[in-house]
Amino acid sequence: MRGSDELLSQSGGVSNGAVMSPQPNHADNNNDAKKVKLDTKNQKPSKVIHIRNIPNEVTEAEIIHLGIPFGRVTNVLVLKGKNQAFLEMADEVAAAQMVTYFTTCVAQLRGRAVYVQFSTHKELKTDQTHSNANASAQAALQAAQALAAGATNETQGGPNTVLRVIIEHMVYPVTLEVLYSIFSRYGKVLKIVTFTKNNTFQALIQYPDVVTAQAAKLSLDGQNIYNGCCTLRIEYSKLNSLNVKYNNDKSRDYTNPNLPTGDPSLDSALALTGATGVLATPFAAMHGLSAPITSPYGSSVGVAAAMPLAGFSLAGSGANNALGAGAGLRLPGVQTTGSVLLISNLNEEMVTPDALFTLFGVYGDVIRVKILFNKKDSALVQMAENHQAHLAMTHMDKLNVFGKQIRVMPSKHQSVQLPKEGQPDAGLTKDYTNSSLHRFKKPGSKNYQNIYPPSATLHLSNIPQQMTEETIKDAFTNAGFTVKAFKFFPKDRKMALIQMQSIEDAVMALIKMHNYQLSESNHLRVSFSKSTI
Repeated sequence: MRGSDELLSQSGGVSNGAVMSPQPNHADNNNDAKKVKLDTKNQKPSKVIHIRNIPNEVTEAEIIHLGIPFGRVTNVLVLKGKNQAFLEMADEVAAAQMVTYFTTCVAQLRGRAVYVQFSTHKELKTDQTHSNANASAQAALQAAQALAAGATNETQGGPNTVLRVIIEHMVYPVTLEVLYSIFSRYGKVLKIVTFTKNNTFQALIQYPDVVTAQAAKLSLDGQNIYNGCCTLRIEYSKLNSLNVKYNNDKSRDYTNPNLPTGDPSLDSALALTGATGVLATPFAAMHGLSAPITSPYGSSVGVAAAMPLAGFSLAGSGANNALGAGAGLRLPGVQTTGSVLLISNLNEEMVTPDALFTLFGVYGDVIRVKILFNKKDSALVQMAENHQAHLAMTHMDKLNVFGKQIRVMPSKHQSVQLPKEGQPDAGLTKDYTNSSLHRFKKPGSKNYQNIYPPSATLHLSNIPQQMTEETIKDAFTNAGFTVKAFKFFPKDRKMALIQMQSIEDAVMALIKMHNYQLSESNHLRVSFSKSTI
């Protein structure tokens, strides 16, 4: 490796584009610089840090973020053409902490290992003749200082070991295993908790130290997990640590594999087999996960961890820079979920194939539905794609439908068979292959961008331009529903939001009112909304 500062000016001060007056730490700066390698024991401390092997496209903000956990950063200089950067800390103590830390682990920028050591220069000086570079550096410094000072919004903390991750445009399911496989690339993931808030899938992810958390945030914020969708929005949580009580498909403590799953019947079954926590295969099989976990930091956390995510890139958040597989490809973490779902605990007095077709059709194109002849509180629903089945299962398992909490899980069947000629069926099996009501038949359908969990507010579309609010509300009222609120979209009266009394009422209304005929040429389209009125 070449010396720490030999590619720079042979003077003691470093400036943004100009040679400044020497401020040497020792006598022969040029000769000593050529001898310096990554041997921090023989380096003299300086508040200026030299960082080598940086990617060409790296920004001042990314360099600054390396230093924030160790103290206040006072200046930065990036020499992109030479793949080097300099970071000036407020004092030598902070700089020494940074250098010491990165002797025990590898610093990374955009997935590339970079080398951190003391500079032979005492300070970085601002060159006013290079105003553009200086303005960029100062803007990055101000933003970093505001962040370090905690000048953030009310939901976000300063640099922390816990990240809050929000998934936007979640077209494909994002499982705990998928998150682990992505975030563990930047260091050991200790704990993950997933949840839905404001109709948006979110997660809290804890790392062992702030530096690792910052590296993950800096690299992944704004990236797409899959092409054109499932965008990661990452901020620091106000929580300093996560308290995980259960190891299941919603939360995981990788430091404690012996936690219960939170399902008494499943925990009892695991106890009988002598297995503990989520280490047993039955858990993975029941929840459609790809493989059991073998150790807190093992390499086999599902197939997802062992399988490189296609198209992984840290260069941007465009459609071709996705972290994971694109549309139509098999998704990591859900390989064992086929296109057929088993739905149980249905209200057999009220459920029909058409009702299931409409409800499950919110999350994908339903091909066939079969209500079991000898067990009419159970049904098989075949979706057009595996990921649609998993999306439906994610959003509708334990949903109240017709007064009962249904269960949705993967079926062992590969397809739903139509009854043979002469076989009793009583209209319990229906084929919807050629239905005109499929929402996702067109490749890249915009409907994929409007998939949300069941909510009390429904999104209405395909409304005739001249139709009044009262007419639409009356249609719902006459169908037996109580309307709490209604609002047309300000710029498009063909769409509106309508709020029911509860999520269960909204589910019933969607089943009954989707495809309701509003006029000779307009049939109402109904879906769940992320908004409230």
